[in-house]
Amino acid sequence: MKQTYRSRSAFVMAWLWLAFVAFNVYDLINKYTGKASMVALAVLAVLTVVVYVVALRPATVLTEHELVGRNPLRTIRVPWAAIDDVTVSHAISVHHGDGGVLRLWTPMSSARERAKAQRRGMPSQGRRGRFATEPTVSRAEQAAQEALAGRTHADWVGDQIRERAEAARRRTGEQPVEVRTTWAYDAIAAAVAALALVIAAIVVP
Repeated sequence: MKQTYRSRSAFVMAWLWLAFVAFNVYDLINKYTGKASMVALAVLAVLTVVVYVVALRPATVLTEHELVGRNPLRTIRVPWAAIDDVTVSHAISVHHGDGGVLRLWTPMSSARERAKAQRRGMPSQGRRGRFATEPTVSRAEQAAQEALAGRTHADWVGDQIRERAEAARRRTGEQPVEVRTTWAYDAIAAAVAALALVIAAIVVP
């Protein structure tokens, strides 16, 4: 089963930006005024490429056979059996092969999110006051609090990657295969198009 993980906030903001750009491009084309309009279009193109590269393109994809890390300028495909270890701090790092490390761009955990996860795992306090009482917590609730203590979405995704890698290594006859890295041709094409628009804005009188 294929699972894709992205930064939801970045993804939503990126699409809002694209809607804003589409409206402005339509307006600039309808009210074309020469060099000023070309400069505005070039600025929008450059900013849109940046938004695409850092907000829309990055994703972590879990497929049946491999982990796919889509970073801003590269796509790295790591077969499950080739993964040696997974560590999670503010980002997920996948150790593979002879010392290779794939740092995933998403999901990431900020210091604020980790602190919130720590507070979520702490036992709740009773109300302060004259008649304050300690809340009764069942064993199941306590176990759930301990399991969630300090854990973020990045930790959970790291566990999924680790479990799939361990399962792949346990399969009879499955040998680690080569990790494949390719350039993000979509991001490069977008950058080239934006550069062409910048040059056009410079040469247009």
